[in-house]
Amino acid sequence: MPDPDNSSSLAPSLRTAGDSWAITELVGATALEVAASRAVETAGPNPLIRDDFARILVSSAGPAWAQLADAEVAWLDGDQHGQRVNRVHCDYQAVRTHFFDDYFGSAVTAGIRQVVILAAGLDSRAYRLNWPADTAVYEIDQPKVLEYKTGILQSHGTVPTARRCPVPVDLRDDWPAALMAAGFDRTQPTAWLAEGLLSYLPSDAQDRLFDMFTALSAPGSQVAVEVFGTNSNVNTRRLLRMRERLGLDVNIQALTYHEPGRSDPAQWLAGHGWQVHGVNNHDEMARLGRPVPEDLAASAVRGTLVRARLGEPSN
Repeated sequence: MPDPDNSSSLAPSLRTAGDSWAITELVGATALEVAASRAVETAGPNPLIRDDFARILVSSAGPAWAQLADAEVAWLDGDQHGQRVNRVHCDYQAVRTHFFDDYFGSAVTAGIRQVVILAAGLDSRAYRLNWPADTAVYEIDQPKVLEYKTGILQSHGTVPTARRCPVPVDLRDDWPAALMAAGFDRTQPTAWLAEGLLSYLPSDAQDRLFDMFTALSAPGSQVAVEVFGTNSNVNTRRLLRMRERLGLDVNIQALTYHEPGRSDPAQWLAGHGWQVHGVNNHDEMARLGRPVPEDLAASAVRGTLVRARLGEPSN
């Protein structure tokens, strides 16, 4: 019998060229799933991060999603192993959020006042971080996803802490033109973020993305990316339980691309003028007091959290 924690065949690929989605569909649903983990972390004891908007954004998508965001994890009652797997997942989401929050803190300390979040999803940093008053935060994502987030937060009277600039465009299209039309200034250094994004892009689209943001980056710009390891989809037990108990079908394996020979993001950046620093995600989890239990290490997501800075152009 196949191990449910190592199944790679929940369904064939769901992706098609030019596909789009609302918040509860396809890649949009993964944004809800990740935000639910931030909500669980925020409500727990001694949280690594605080995202007080996550629960609002997730629960507004329906009762089943609200259960997923419940800090008591009642949807996994009676499944001790599933609870442990879920805890590791939430711990990783908290650690990566902490890593990228710190990245933005360092970027603004260095004087950067222009931020671009690629595939922003339900990222609420424009609302929850303490930005300098003159900071602009550009959020790029599918139109329906940005509409959902903006509408929910506005209905709760939430006000951004920066100048938030939604840019409704698909990253496979001419997003640089849309970004500049929204007010982006390519002569100023930028802090870019690609969190939870790269595996949802075909390899050629990933490389084009890197080409494009590098071309738009003034010297002193910074970028942070989450680089997924080869086993990033090995643990499907939690997703199967979400389907069985909540009726939520978030099939990451069928939504991501797995072509051989993809460019290594850290190597690509280093080869194009970026000064790169990376940390293994399991090492970062251990450093922050959220180590992966040894018996779950083989099925936990592995990857690298990368930060890089663009140096001065060579003469």
